[in-house]
Amino acid sequence: MSVSQSIAILGATGSIGTSCVEVVRQHKDRLRIVGMTAWNNRATLEQLVAEFQPHWAVIGNHSGPSTQLLNGTETHWLSSFDEVQQAIRRDGVDKVVCATVGLGALSVVLAAADSGKGLAIANKESVVVAGPLLMNRAAETGASVIPVDSEHSAIFQCLDAGRRQDVRRVVLTASGGPFRGWTRSQMRDVTPQMALRHPTWEMGQKVTIDSATMMNKALEIVEARWLFGLSPEELAVVIHPQSIAHSFVEYKDGAVLCQLSPPDMRLPIQYALMYPERQESPAQRMDWSSEMQLEFFPPDLDAFPALRLGFEVAAQGGTSGAVLNAANEVAVERFIQGELRFDQITDLVSSVLSHHQFELKPSLRDLMDADAWARKEAARWTC
Repeated sequence: MSVSQSIAILGATGSIGTSCVEVVRQHKDRLRIVGMTAWNNRATLEQLVAEFQPHWAVIGNHSGPSTQLLNGTETHWLSSFDEVQQAIRRDGVDKVVCATVGLGALSVVLAAADSGKGLAIANKESVVVAGPLLMNRAAETGASVIPVDSEHSAIFQCLDAGRRQDVRRVVLTASGGPFRGWTRSQMRDVTPQMALRHPTWEMGQKVTIDSATMMNKALEIVEARWLFGLSPEELAVVIHPQSIAHSFVEYKDGAVLCQLSPPDMRLPIQYALMYPERQESPAQRMDWSSEMQLEFFPPDLDAFPALRLGFEVAAQGGTSGAVLNAANEVAVERFIQGELRFDQITDLVSSVLSHHQFELKPSLRDLMDADAWARKEAARWTC
C-alpha cells in the first residue's frame, strides 16, 4: 500500500527545489510539504507557502515574510536555521530534500541523519566535505541517503541490479561543458559570460562555472567515493555531450548498466522521494521514434586538470574534501569578479590543497577549521 510522506525542502526556490515542487504537485496524494526554506527569494517562497501551507518556513537572510501573508496561513515562520534543525528532528518530517548550494546546509543534513530521517541530497558540499561523517551517522541511525544529482541517482539505480561485491567500476558521465575540445591555452581568455553558457543544463551560476572547469565532476568523484563506499580505483569519468546517459555501473562479468533519460531533474528527484516505487512522473520522456546519437569520449586531463584533483582528493580523504570545496568556491567568485583568469581557478585550488595541514580522521570541528583556512588562503592567492 502506498504511504504518504511528509517532506521538508531546503532551498525550495532554487532550480532543484523548483523541480521538487513540481513533483509534489504531481503527487499530492503521496507527498506533503511540511517545511520549506529559501535564502533570499522572499516573493517566491511566500507564493509556495500560500500554495502548500507547510507547518514551518524560513528565509535565510532573515528578511521575513509579509504580515498580510502571515495572516492568511497557518505556517510558523522560523527565525533561524537552528530552529530548522529542531523542526527536522521532530516526528513530523519523514524525508528532507537538501536542494541548497554551499556548506551552510551541513548542520541540517547531519541533523536529518542523526534523527534517522530519509535524506534526498543534492548538496555536493556536505558530502564532499563530510562524507564519512554523514554516511557513518546514517548507518548508525538507519537514515536513508539517496542522491538527487542525475549522475549519482543513475549509479544508485544501477547498483540495485547487482551485488556490491560484484561491481568492477563506476563511470560518471560529464557533458564536457561549453569548452569541450578546447586546449588549456585556449581557455586563458574565457570570460564569466562564456563560462555560463552551458550546452545542456540550466543551473546556478557557481555550478555552471564548475561544469565549465569540470570541477563539478571532480566534486562528484569525491561524492561517489563516500555515497557508495567505492575505492578511487573503482571510479572513472567519460565525456558524454548529450547528457542522456547518466553514468554507468560495470560489473565484474563485463555487464555495463546505464540509466538513460533526457536531462530533467524531476526524474531523479521523484525517484529519491518515492524509492523504491516508480510512479508516473512529470519528467520528459525518451522519444524512441526520433533518430539520436550518443557519443562518449575519454576526458582530457591536461585541458581539465580539475579532474585529477578529484581523483586525488577521493584517494586522500580526510580534510582534503573540505579544502578542495572551500578553495574552489573562493576561486570561482574571484573569477566572476575579474580577479582570476578562468584557467587559474584550478591552479589556485591545487596550490591551496598542496599547502594545507592534512588530517586523516578529522572531527567536524577540524573540517570547519580546514574550510576557514582554505578560504583565507584562496582569497590571498596570487600566481
